Amino acid sequence: MAYIGNDVPANFQSLPSVVRFNGTGSANTFALGRTIANVQSIIVSVDGVVQDSSKYTVPDGTTLTFGSGEIPSAGTGNVFVYFLGLAAGNVTPAPENKGNFKNGGMFRTNAQALDTNITILATENAQVTGTLTVNSGVTLTVNSGGRLVIS
Repeated sequence: MAYIGNDVPANFQSLPSVVRFNGTGSANTFALGRTIANVQSIIVSVDGVVQDSSKYTVPDGTTLTFGSGEIPSAGTGNVFVYFLGLAAGNVTPAPENKGNFKNGGMFRTNAQALDTNITILATENAQVTGTLTVNSGVTLTVNSGGRLVIS
């Protein structure tokens, strides 16, 4: 589904939020508690003064790091981080769930030989397209109630 001109689905986003940290006068790193894309994704204030993004980095996307000459002073809740906009999450399927496709997705390919032991459970259906060879020493088990279709 395309997202151009559409809102990101609610289950993959969170509303903008604020976190506050206590400066110590010596600590220059603070865990944001979420991942951001870059320094333009946040507004940082120290002691009520909005900081230019050149004063800090977020090298791993989750840790706010001030430069050596920019260490926040000691104070309670004096480091304020405001997250801009909605934060969209990513869903990356496991490699075995991605499938093998050719010609822009027109063809889905699969292996012709089974080389690991597999059990199709009583609650599962499975399908293989094309010929299937079960390699020597490999066991294919289809439990009672399970179904394997080779087409």
